[in-house]
Amino acid sequence: MLPTADIPIKPKLSFSDLNHSRFFLIITILTLQTCLIITCRFVSVPFFSSSSTITRPSLPNSVEPTSTTTAATTPKPIKAANTTTVVGHSCLVGKIYVYDLPSIFNRDLVNACDDLNPWKSRCSALSNSGFGVPFSKKLSSIIPLSVLPAWYATDQFSGEIIYHRRILAHPCRTTDPSTASVFYIPFYVGLAVGKVLWGEKINNTAAARDNDCIRLLDWITQQPSWKKTGGNRHFMMVGRISWDFRRSRDKDWGSSFLHMPLMRNVTRLLIERDPWDNREFGVPYPTGFHPRSISDVRLWQTYILNTNRTTLFSFAGAARSYIKNDFRGVLLSQCAKEGTPHCKSVDCSKSLCVDKKGNTLKLFLESKFCLQPRGDSYTRRSIFDCMIAGSIPVFFWKRSAYVQYDWFLPGKQEEYSVMVDRYGVRNGTVEIRKVLEALSEQRVRKMREKLVDLLPKLVYALPETGLSSNNSTMEDAFDVAIYGVMTEWWKNSDSKI
Repeated sequence: MLPTADIPIKPKLSFSDLNHSRFFLIITILTLQTCLIITCRFVSVPFFSSSSTITRPSLPNSVEPTSTTTAATTPKPIKAANTTTVVGHSCLVGKIYVYDLPSIFNRDLVNACDDLNPWKSRCSALSNSGFGVPFSKKLSSIIPLSVLPAWYATDQFSGEIIYHRRILAHPCRTTDPSTASVFYIPFYVGLAVGKVLWGEKINNTAAARDNDCIRLLDWITQQPSWKKTGGNRHFMMVGRISWDFRRSRDKDWGSSFLHMPLMRNVTRLLIERDPWDNREFGVPYPTGFHPRSISDVRLWQTYILNTNRTTLFSFAGAARSYIKNDFRGVLLSQCAKEGTPHCKSVDCSKSLCVDKKGNTLKLFLESKFCLQPRGDSYTRRSIFDCMIAGSIPVFFWKRSAYVQYDWFLPGKQEEYSVMVDRYGVRNGTVEIRKVLEALSEQRVRKMREKLVDLLPKLVYALPETGLSSNNSTMEDAFDVAIYGVMTEWWKNSDSKI
C-alpha cells in the first residue's frame, strides 16, 4: 500500500490543478516502487572470506526437505573476478506453491532407474538428487583439491530432479496455494518420456510416449488452483529438449506433451527451448560443477582465469557418419589438419567424453577457444562444459545459444563468444585458426573475464538452499531461472501468465 503524506498546496491552485498534482505524485511513487523491485536483485557487495556449510544432496520429498551438513574448510583469501551478489531473499514479487504430486510422476521414476534406459541403468547418473557420482580424487591433476568435492559426474538430463529439490527449500515457497503467485509442477516428464523413446524390448508406441503426460494432466486439472487459473501461472522444469515433446504425428519422434491443449498456458523451463514459443525459457544444461559455497565459486573463477592454456582451439564431439557432409566431421578433420598446439580434439564416439573421466574438462581447461557446432539438436551440453572451464565458445549457429538463454547470457554475444561462418568453413574459404588468431590478446582476455563473471549463473549449486554466507547470497542458474519466471508473471500480471 502506498504511504500517505500531507501535500502542500498553494492557495491559488484550482481544484483541477490539485487533482493533477496528486495524480502525478501517485504515478511517481508507483514508478519508484516498480524500479526498486526490479533492481533490488542487482545490489552488489564485495567479496569476503568466511566459513560455510556443505549440504549433501538428498532425494526430493513431498514435504520440507531435510539435509545433513558438514563443515567446510575455510579457503585462503583470494582475488577473483567480480560476481553479482544480492543481500538476503525477497519475496516482493510473490510466493511459489509446489504441488505434492502422486509419486508415480516423480519419485517412483527415480526409484525405477534401472528401467529408464534400454541399454544400461541410470541409477548412478541420477543418484545424489540428480548430481550423480562424485568425481574421483584421481582427477586432482585436473581440478584443484580445494574444489574437487564440488564436482560430480552429472547427467545432462537430470534437471527435473535438481530443480525439484531446490524449489522445495526456496525461501518464497508457500504451502498455502491461496497465497501463491505461481505454481510449480514437479513432474519428471523427461524421465517418463525418455524411458519409452528407444528400444525393441519396450512398448515405445505413440500412446506409450504420451501415457504419463495424459495421466499427469488428468490429475492436475482436478486441482483447485488449476481450475482457478486454467493453467496460467503454472510452470515446470522439462529436463530434455523441447523437440522431444513436440510430436505432430504418431509415427514421429517423441511425445506430443507440449502440443496438448492443456499445456498451452503452462510456462516451461528447458535446456533447449523452441524460440517461437513465448511460454518457453532456456536454462543451462546441468554440468559437473556444483559449488558448495561462494568460496568454491571464487576459487574456481580464479583458477580458470589464470590457468595456462597451451592450445588455441579444441573440439569434443563425434562425427555423424550417417549424415551427409556432417559438419562435426568437418571440424574433426580440420582440427586434425591443424594439429598440436593449434587444435586438439576428443572423439566422443569412443566413450572418451564420459563425465567421470574428466577428458573434456581437461581439454577445455587447456584451450583458449572451444568449437561448439550444433549437436543432435541446436544446443549441446558441451557449450556449458566449455564456458565453465573458461574456454571461449566458438559458435556456427545463432540458435545454439544466442536465442536460447536470454536470462543467463549477455545480449552482446561478442563479449563472451565468437561466431564463425559455417558455410565458409565447409567450402574452405574460412579457416578457424586464422579467425581466432586475428583476435588481440587484450580482447581474448576480456572475453574470458566476462565468462568468469557469468559463471555463477551457469551452474547449479550443491546446497538445497543455494549459495549464501554472512547474509549475502550469490545467484546460481536455479535462482536466475526462478526469478525469471516470477518476474515474467509480475510483468504480465494483468494477463496472468
